[in-house]
Amino acid sequence: MAEDYIALNFLEQIVEEDINNGFPKENLRFRFPPEPNGYLHIGHSKAICISFGLGETYNAPVNLRFDDTNPSKEEQEYVDAIQEDIKWLGYKWDKICYSSDYFQQLYDWAVQLIKDRKAYVDSQSSEAMALQKGTPTEPGTNSPYRSRSVEENLRLFEGMKNGEFAEGIHVLRAKIDMESPNMLLRDPIMYRVINKAHHRTGTAWNIYPMYDWAHGESDYLEQVSHSLCSLEFKPHRPLYEWFVDNIFTNGVKPKQREFARLNLSYTIMSKRKLLKLVEEGIVSGWDDPRMPTISGFRRRGYTPASIRNFIDAVGVAKRDNVIDVSLLEFNIREDLNKTAPRVMAVLDPIKLIIDNYPADQEEWLEAENNQEDESAGFRKVPFSKELYIERDDFKESANSKYFRLSIGKEVRLKNAYIIKGESVVKDSQGTITEIHCTYDPDSQSGSGTEASLRKVKGTLHWVSIKHAIKAEIRLYDRLFNHESPDGNKDVDFMEYLNPDSLEVITGYLEPSLSDVKPLDIFQFQRMGYFNVDKESTPSNLIFNKTVGLRDTWAKTETKSSVEPQKKEVPVKQIPQIPALNEIKKIGKKLGQLPEEKRLKSIKQIQNLAKDVDYDELKELFNTSAKKIGTRLAVLETLIVLIKNGKVSKDDADVAAYLNEMKNSGDSLLDQRADMV
Repeated sequence: MAEDYIALNFLEQIVEEDINNGFPKENLRFRFPPEPNGYLHIGHSKAICISFGLGETYNAPVNLRFDDTNPSKEEQEYVDAIQEDIKWLGYKWDKICYSSDYFQQLYDWAVQLIKDRKAYVDSQSSEAMALQKGTPTEPGTNSPYRSRSVEENLRLFEGMKNGEFAEGIHVLRAKIDMESPNMLLRDPIMYRVINKAHHRTGTAWNIYPMYDWAHGESDYLEQVSHSLCSLEFKPHRPLYEWFVDNIFTNGVKPKQREFARLNLSYTIMSKRKLLKLVEEGIVSGWDDPRMPTISGFRRRGYTPASIRNFIDAVGVAKRDNVIDVSLLEFNIREDLNKTAPRVMAVLDPIKLIIDNYPADQEEWLEAENNQEDESAGFRKVPFSKELYIERDDFKESANSKYFRLSIGKEVRLKNAYIIKGESVVKDSQGTITEIHCTYDPDSQSGSGTEASLRKVKGTLHWVSIKHAIKAEIRLYDRLFNHESPDGNKDVDFMEYLNPDSLEVITGYLEPSLSDVKPLDIFQFQRMGYFNVDKESTPSNLIFNKTVGLRDTWAKTETKSSVEPQKKEVPVKQIPQIPALNEIKKIGKKLGQLPEEKRLKSIKQIQNLAKDVDYDELKELFNTSAKKIGTRLAVLETLIVLIKNGKVSKDDADVAAYLNEMKNSGDSLLDQRADMV
């Protein structure tokens, strides 16, 4: 049992601890709460898998709730797309909910907060309110409207609801604490006026709740036990709890806990920026196969299993990190290798003529559908005198390490015969237009003849010219050519667009593919995995490249000594932090060193700090006051991160920590913190 417990991720541990502490297992309920303002992307798939996965683990219901509180950005199209994506991933929700279903209850609770003197109508400009909020190191100041009477607040709030005021004239704010070190608790806005029709409620409402007000209350109304969200909402947790505490009467009080979001290399995860790609025509739509949306991956040929396996491999972590997209590509290769039928397609054709093959003869040869699946069976492929092979599969002259076709050299045609290169025909520019060869009629694959058992080093795929069918082939690649297209705030992410992310060519396919259906997936032998696009028709076949057979973006070439058939096994991505480990080691002795040695050690810390992640450092903010050396090491590291722009000194946690150091009573800490 202990071993099973150790294997749990930290969210499962939280649930287990709650159950062990008396929380009724039958009261467990989870939710996935997307805002319908865009299509779901691969980052959302992690949240989906976590919440619905916990539902499966504990046999607990999971709500699909649309947090539809902003009619300016939300559309029914997105609602429909989100439902389709979740179904496609293989999950089932208990019920569909909408925050808009709770507008009346949310309004009634807001009225009660006004009556309890815990909310008020503010009539200042947004700029004035922003100035009054102060900074993380300076307390805010009260609004001049904070002391409005209950009666006036109720009158104005009702007027806002009834459409008596234009946008921006009034807002409803919670009355919490303008001096709180958590800026989010400095009288946050609960309601604003938006004069736009809602996709579900029409024009019934002129005011709409802010996310922080609606979210926790919706969880409470639905009796959600564990409200799981990504790390950016961690500072919001105290506000979440304040709102819930002030309306809670009975039942289950929801608990918010946070996990690391999924960040993927060579990828943009911002809905706003993805929308820009759509609106500016950079991509064909939200489901463009280059987009990181779930619908884009589906259209490109990714499978639900590949994405779920990828999320499982990434794991559930407490800090943000960037996962290499090659891990995702590995998972789709692994899945399709087991399931995708093998077929032959030539994408850059050159004519091959078998001189000694009868001109009027054709054969239908037996070909294995998938050597990884014995039950997949066989199919027939036509063979004739004139074939297409890949242009790259021939060199007029080649060295001994070239294992494909050349003059005087033998190779095997897949499922067919051994051939030998004899001559070429060239055009006026010297480009080869035809390759002539001879074949060994006794060497047919699987015939059992002595000639068929002869070993040759190369095997080529091919298609018979007179039987081949044409198809449009869309060769998709990564949309961005930079590992972190959104990482440099001084550079527009659009500058990192990969100009070669899409190439459209004509391919020639074996005739078994003439009756394919949209989303059917195949392995084009030796080329990669391809699926049938949704726009494909019997008269105009379109195939999308899902992924190649190997990672062409690898930073280092595979050494020739490595066997080409060896299965690639990705290492589960566990962030390494040697720099921080070294800093902690130095910090243990830092407070005991004489000044000269201490300064040298601090210099060493500053050099190491360049490779430290802020989220990992933040975990050391609670270091005991007795450990002066470690606290100084943490402070010096933080100063470097601030200087290098990795974190702002105005961040709430940073500001609070610096303030603590300034008032620590230790001269070293006081002095250094005061210099920031």
